[in-house]
Amino acid sequence: MIKNRDTRLTVWLLIPVVLVLIAYVLYPSLRTFIESLQKDGTISLGNYQDFFVQESKTNLEALWNSVYISFLSVLVSALIGIPLAFIFNRYDFPGRSFFSSAAILPIVLPSLVGVMAFMFLYGESGLIPNAIKDLFGLDKVPFKIGGVPGILIVHAYTMYVYFYMTVSAAINKIDPSLEEAAYNLGANKLKVFWKVTFPLLTPAIVAASLLVFMISMASFSAPFLLAGGYRVLSLQIYFSKINGDMEIAATQSVILSIVSISFLLFMRWYQNRKDYRMASKGIGAHRSEVKNPVMKWAMVLTGIIGVIILLLPHFTILLLSLVPDGTWTFQTYPTVFNMENYRLLFEDPNIFKPLRNSLLMAFIATLANLVFGVIASYVLVKRKFVGKSFVDILVMIPWALPATVIGMNLIFAFNEPSIFSFGQILVGTFWILPLAYFIRHIPLVVRSTNAVLEQLDDSIEEAARNLGAKWFYTFRRVIFPIIMPGVLSGTLLAFIESVGEFPTSVLLYTISNRPISIEIMNQLRMFNMGQAAAYGMIQITLIVIVLFISNKFFGIKAEKAL
Repeated sequence: MIKNRDTRLTVWLLIPVVLVLIAYVLYPSLRTFIESLQKDGTISLGNYQDFFVQESKTNLEALWNSVYISFLSVLVSALIGIPLAFIFNRYDFPGRSFFSSAAILPIVLPSLVGVMAFMFLYGESGLIPNAIKDLFGLDKVPFKIGGVPGILIVHAYTMYVYFYMTVSAAINKIDPSLEEAAYNLGANKLKVFWKVTFPLLTPAIVAASLLVFMISMASFSAPFLLAGGYRVLSLQIYFSKINGDMEIAATQSVILSIVSISFLLFMRWYQNRKDYRMASKGIGAHRSEVKNPVMKWAMVLTGIIGVIILLLPHFTILLLSLVPDGTWTFQTYPTVFNMENYRLLFEDPNIFKPLRNSLLMAFIATLANLVFGVIASYVLVKRKFVGKSFVDILVMIPWALPATVIGMNLIFAFNEPSIFSFGQILVGTFWILPLAYFIRHIPLVVRSTNAVLEQLDDSIEEAARNLGAKWFYTFRRVIFPIIMPGVLSGTLLAFIESVGEFPTSVLLYTISNRPISIEIMNQLRMFNMGQAAAYGMIQITLIVIVLFISNKFFGIKAEKAL
């Protein structure tokens, strides 16, 4: 009887999960693939042949550039993040705690806002190049960011955090006795690191490398604003779409998807070649005090300089948000500062509308992520059924697909009525963006919920059920309160990402539902830097508020939420 009841429960929970994944993950991807096979009204591989053999080689160049920048981004981010993780987790010196917390500052800077800040700081008309020019009486600015170096600088600033956080967590789990044993056997520091420490850090490094590579392949904001004529595949998809070459856009989307998913599979294969688990159960890693006064204060000075560099983009956005429209034109530096941009933002309905749209669409998408993510995670972790691996793959597909690809998938799937859109055309309506945000962030909630559900003892649920409680009551009163911190960490991240989402928004928005990221671009095009920066500060403030609430009331620190 109990077995039949559990089977029915599994089926009832599984049906909506599978329907949602098929309707909004699998079906749109298949529609894009089918569209890529359309050539002059017939089904063929002609578009793929054009992609690889066309005389201009623009698509191949864009593909190579995307892969090239992604590998370089992984390398540069690792060279920054891994040493910082070792310094802050292995050594103790004045200000270490503050510096280690400040190292995650880039996470509160949305991608588009971050690129905008770097343009204002280090671009041709940026504050720092012009300050150096005026200080030394130069004829022209000594440097400016742009092209590949500009993209890499932005990627390094925003992505080293992934290496820093994942490697820090791994270092704190290493049993010090393993390294001490190697030292006692005569190994030097280099050999201990290479033979003992590095293998134990491999899963964390691989995970961070995978994440940075995927984000770099999908990067849109930095190439869009800094690349100039430099081609990357995510931009090629956008340009094909606005030029009406939908078959080419579909082909480019499929190619980009294949590359991203292939790298995901390769890195997982590499990670699973060996067993990296520790056999011992020792205490956590300990920090050694830096006793050399020269080295100690050199580290403190370096930390102070690092914090200043990390805070400059945030300070720049804040400063520019106080510059009223029309007061910074031919001048090298802004000279007028007031709260006019914020007053207009909250008093002018047209200026406030993008903020309202973003908050509303992010709330709808995140609420759907919360409900779907919890149910999907429970089914995957606590229930047994045929095809579990397939469902798990479908859940993770949106994480592997670049945002531009997801946007194109939705265009091809819902630019005409279908059973999954309830007979309606969704493209060009308000609902297409919340749907895109929901799909994009499914894995965030599912993965964070999986982590806590896997640690939940099955006997807790069984005890409640044996005492006569129905499943829904047990889940609501027993299971959900226990797993809530993990659920909220993914949910809060999904909300933050939805508010600042740019690549899918630029493909799918309409004038009536334009979000805050699109309005930032519009203000930049009109050279209204102050209003664009004010929108950016609103995004940063929202992120800080969400992180504060999650830490203050739910005990979720930024390192775990992001």
